[in-house]
Amino acid sequence: MIEPITGRYLRLELEGRPHRLYFEEAGEGIPLLLLHTAGSDGRQWRELLNDAEITRRFRCIAFDMPWHGKSSPPEGWQGEEYRLTTAGYTGMVLAVAGALGLEQPLVMGCSIGGRIVLDLAAEHPERLRGVIGLQGSAFVDPYYDTAVLHHPHIHGGEVCAAVVSGLVSPKSPDAGRWETLWHYMQGGPGVFKGDLHFYKGEGDLRPKLARIDTTRCPVVLLTGDYDYSCRPEDTLATAEAIPGARASIMPGLGHFPMSEDFAALRRWLLPVLEEFAARG
Repeated sequence: MIEPITGRYLRLELEGRPHRLYFEEAGEGIPLLLLHTAGSDGRQWRELLNDAEITRRFRCIAFDMPWHGKSSPPEGWQGEEYRLTTAGYTGMVLAVAGALGLEQPLVMGCSIGGRIVLDLAAEHPERLRGVIGLQGSAFVDPYYDTAVLHHPHIHGGEVCAAVVSGLVSPKSPDAGRWETLWHYMQGGPGVFKGDLHFYKGEGDLRPKLARIDTTRCPVVLLTGDYDYSCRPEDTLATAEAIPGARASIMPGLGHFPMSEDFAALRRWLLPVLEEFAARG
């Protein structure tokens, strides 16, 4: 069976440098832009892209950020250290949406993607239909030294998978758990560490929350309760700081709900997508 997913490359400029980004899409209708987690890639959205109930109403697009998956680093990467920043991340999402001609897309991200949607809502509400954050919060206190993720004495891919393995719910199916970890084992040197520069340091979005206008850009946060990186209380505190935001805690799900156990996430996600579709 051939899956109804199309993969292509997009050439565009990001922060003044030419890039070649890989993206996959399926479906038609309302544009739904999907953002993967730190250190992984767009394959995390494989089951959503194959969900006919979603793709009959949404044009679902998952892209690999530069340095991730099938997207290469920009020319000259060998002489620099990769570090993701808030401005660079938000600019990247908007640039991809613009290059693909997406008019007011709905943006859904997980982990770092669930964080950056808050910046998008604060800074560019007129460009979006709304945002959905999975495992999303405005800030996470650093709880380990990220230097271990890129060290000459340590196998980078295996240690990245080991670090995140404890964030996958024990209730998730083995197939979903191990495919999620396999994606981490394949990450480029220093990429996970570079993403966490945003997630665990530079990307503190708490000062921006109060000015998010959910009448212009609705905010919905969905967080699994088996997650010590983005704890349920972190998500609830974030939602409380955004007037009109909604948050739900999903029992039994971990930090990678769309990848580790999409069937369980789907029960929470479908009603949210229906609401956005009904907004017209």
